Amino acid sequence: MPHIGLDLLLSRAQVGKLSLKNRMIMAPMTRSRAGAGDVATPLMAEYYSQRASAGLIVTEGSQVSAQGKGYLRTPGIFTTEQIAGWRQVTDAVHAQGGQVYLQLWHVGRLSHPLVQVDGALPVAPSAIKADGEIYTPEGLKPYELPRALELEEIQGVVADFHQAARNAKLAGFDGVEIHGANGYLIDQFLRDGTNKRTDAYGGSIENRARFLKEVVESVIEVFGASRVGVRLSPIFSYFSMSDSNPQATFEYTARMLSRYGLAYLHIVELGEGPFDFLELKRRFAGPYIANGGYGAARAGAAISQGTADLVAFGTPFLANPDLVERFRLGETLNEADPSTFYQGEERGYTDYPVLAAH
Repeated sequence: MPHIGLDLLLSRAQVGKLSLKNRMIMAPMTRSRAGAGDVATPLMAEYYSQRASAGLIVTEGSQVSAQGKGYLRTPGIFTTEQIAGWRQVTDAVHAQGGQVYLQLWHVGRLSHPLVQVDGALPVAPSAIKADGEIYTPEGLKPYELPRALELEEIQGVVADFHQAARNAKLAGFDGVEIHGANGYLIDQFLRDGTNKRTDAYGGSIENRARFLKEVVESVIEVFGASRVGVRLSPIFSYFSMSDSNPQATFEYTARMLSRYGLAYLHIVELGEGPFDFLELKRRFAGPYIANGGYGAARAGAAISQGTADLVAFGTPFLANPDLVERFRLGETLNEADPSTFYQGEERGYTDYPVLAAH
């Protein structure tokens, strides 16, 4: 008989307007398979539809504008062709009985003039360069010093998120997740290590959270709060991300988001330094999705102990289209091939084996 925690992981859940068939979320994962014009392809539709047994799929990040792009071959959601490309994906997932959210994304400073229109500098809350390198059409290049957004430009970026949500609706998505994690633009505004502004978007925690607040409100206008989720990563430290008091910053942010009645709060629990995630969960009056190296046993325990309501799985879903069934039966998982994470077309993408029919 399955362990009670596994029973809970595989049980139904209400997330906003959606009734999920299990509490296993397919986490957003950049796979760099978009076609010309950063358009989602039939191969991407096959990939996502293979994984439709997840309670909810959250797609890879989809840039809300040309300015929001950072990496090669990532899909956008700001042109007519991109909307049509994503419609193939939503149709394929829905045909398999799945449900799917689009992740709305702006990378901020984690870009490069070689991928920006007319060689423009990437933008950020403040002109602070990220550590590390990025793949460009000319190979690996160090990140460059970004340009600080002018105060009057910020509403234009908020408007890009609003329009992207409208486009996601046209593409048939069941809802959207706002990417406020992993060192990208919203995260850059939230953290005082990257936000040194002295205007209404910098300084206090309330001011640093203002950009996220305005993005959330603009997206809610399109989908309604019950079809909008937010992803945060309080202790993520890559790309030289830091905050002087992450517990205070993200507890405030969770309380702020709680007022909207959002579909969920999705938290990446990986990073450096101590952090009380349970206290963060208490600040948010809605479903809490935990993300961070979970397996079946740990995920089931988290739900049974009340430290999570749902659990997001990244690499396990990447390598196991039938992850839900493998967990249900206690079967061995396929090993992921990191060499194909961001290249390889169907190899390491749609060719992972599934269990034989029983």
